This record gives sequence, C-alpha cells and structure tokens, in this order.
Amino acid sequence: MTRQYFTTDIARHIWDTKYRYRVGNVIHDRTVADTWQRIACALAGTERKDREHWEQHFCGVLEGFKFLPGGRIQAGAGTHHKVTLLNCFVMGIIEDSMDSIFDNLKEGALTMQQGGGVGYDFSTLRPYGTRARTTGSIASGPVSFMRIWDSMCATLLQHRA
Repeated sequence: MTRQYFTTDIARHIWDTKYRYRVGNVIHDRTVADTWQRIACALAGTERKDREHWEQHFCGVLEGFKFLPGGRIQAGAGTHHKVTLLNCFVMGIIEDSMDSIFDNLKEGALTMQQGGGVGYDFSTLRPYGTRARTTGSIASGPVSFMRIWDSMCATLLQHRA
C-alpha cells in the first residue's frame, strides 16, 4: 500500500526516516495511511465536539497528499515524543551582554532539542574591534557568536533521529 504513494526511492526514504512514527524497533505507522490517521486523530483530539467527524474529515484532507501540514506536525502529532509541532521560531532580541547571549543560546538549544528551527538577529551585538564599556576589552563581534550557535546547532542536529 505504501509503495503506491511514492514514485521515487528518496520520497519513500524521507517518509520512512522523518515522518514514520517508531519507537526503537517498534513501527507504529506501517503505511502512509497510518501516518495520516495518526495525524488526523491528534488534530481531532483538540476539538470540543464531534471528534470522530473531524478525524475523518482531517484524514480525508490528508489522504492522497491533497494537503500536507508542516513537517513538525507530520513527525510529532499523535506520537508520545516531547516535540514542538511548529517548524520555525523567530527568536527574541539578543542584547549586547554575555548573559543575554548565552540565555538566548540556551533557549535556542532547548527549542531545537524539541525539533524546532531557530532564527536570530545578531545585528544587536557590537561590531568586531570595538571596545566593551564594562570590561574595556575588544569585542569579538557577532560572527564569533554565530560560530557558537553553529556549533550548538550542528551538535543537536547530528543526534536527531
């Protein structure tokens, strides 16, 4: 049944590795239709009335790839994983202080840990070569802190299943 939905090996591979629900060696979504049913059930679970009606409606919309929700919804809805169902987050302002820089780094790491993508504006950090008011030292600039973010992101992404 699953083979009929995929015309290429890469499409089948992406569903199998990114969106098929499994815990260890236990596969919960045996088919793409199972994936649609899982998502539809999770979405209908938020309805106050007529959940069964909405589950059937949502499943009908998903069936045949007529509509596909964001990847985080496909990967996380109806699973027991503690993940976000939102793909991307525009994060808060990074103030030009070590506390703010590393508080934002932690917030970004926790967001990514739950599957969300993060976006930051580093233009708030003082440019390379300018003098820091409190310590008198020379600022390393925003790019040096971007490298820290890059390392954090790479570390977390290499452990995603």
